[in-house]
Amino acid sequence: MKHITKLLAGAAVATMVSFGAHAQEVTLTVHHFLGPKAPAQSKMIEPWAKKIEEESNGRIKFEIFPSMSLGGNPPELYRQVRDGVADIVWTLPGYTPGVFPRIEVFELPGVHLGDARATNLAMWDLKDEFAEDLKDVHTLAVHVHAGQAIHLTNKEVRTVDDVKGLKLRTPTRTGSWVIESWGAEPVGMPVPALPQALSLGVVDGGLVPFEVVPPLKLAELISYSVEGEGANSRFGTSTFLFAMNKERYESLPDDLKEIIDRNSGRDFAAEIGDVFNNVEEVGKKMINEGKGQVVQLTAAEKATFDDASASVVDRWIEESKSNGIDGAKLVEDAKAAVLAHTK
Repeated sequence: MKHITKLLAGAAVATMVSFGAHAQEVTLTVHHFLGPKAPAQSKMIEPWAKKIEEESNGRIKFEIFPSMSLGGNPPELYRQVRDGVADIVWTLPGYTPGVFPRIEVFELPGVHLGDARATNLAMWDLKDEFAEDLKDVHTLAVHVHAGQAIHLTNKEVRTVDDVKGLKLRTPTRTGSWVIESWGAEPVGMPVPALPQALSLGVVDGGLVPFEVVPPLKLAELISYSVEGEGANSRFGTSTFLFAMNKERYESLPDDLKEIIDRNSGRDFAAEIGDVFNNVEEVGKKMINEGKGQVVQLTAAEKATFDDASASVVDRWIEESKSNGIDGAKLVEDAKAAVLAHTK
């Protein structure tokens, strides 16, 4: 009888241990630099988090901290996730120059053609080619936005000659190179600083997508927003990283890791592309209904910018050699992959 009692007690303990392991709950912090109403949070991060919470039956929970509310500045986000200050961050690789020398290829003139979904899928296709850039974090997604337009406070521009001498905001060094190739002056800053820089006249304009017009209230400051027509209508793009601390990910039970994995990768990248494609029209409408107007350049007018910035690709390829990277091949592969997904 004692033997049976011991067996039953042992089984009960085993069941409790098994249940406790299964019921383990994890709270993950998510940190980013835009406000809570920005599409990055409301249309990407929040739906993603909700889906994972539901699929895990509440065992994974998320606490989202927008607007750098966990502390620090936007350029510190990558280090925060790498070092475990935040479990997950959404940031721009361009905020930490030199750390992501391969991913930069998608920001170069002529690579991104204006469709975020197409470029995101291209990035997924080439993930092995820039895996070295991401070795210190667990990657949830790399992606782009729909592309940069030139937003200006006062001056309407039609050709590259019209921007010469202007001060233009850019988030990345590749963007700086493009602006320099136009004969304008690049001013590097994270996007949350742009409204104040525009209102104080620190810059004459900036390279940003229409997606940030609503959360940054740019329609109150912009007189002209300039893009081209059709494919290749934008002036490059910015790459983004949605990443998790590597040790934090590895510490999760296998079944929870599987849920996160299932909600990362190719399909998630495509969904993000759709989000950033679809939010552009809202920003355009706000510009047109505000004090400004959206200016669409003719093919010939847009070509003046593209011809001037073509040298940026050569500059990037030459510099990539110092990092042991075959930049020419990477540019060729990136262009081909984007074209393959462009409708």
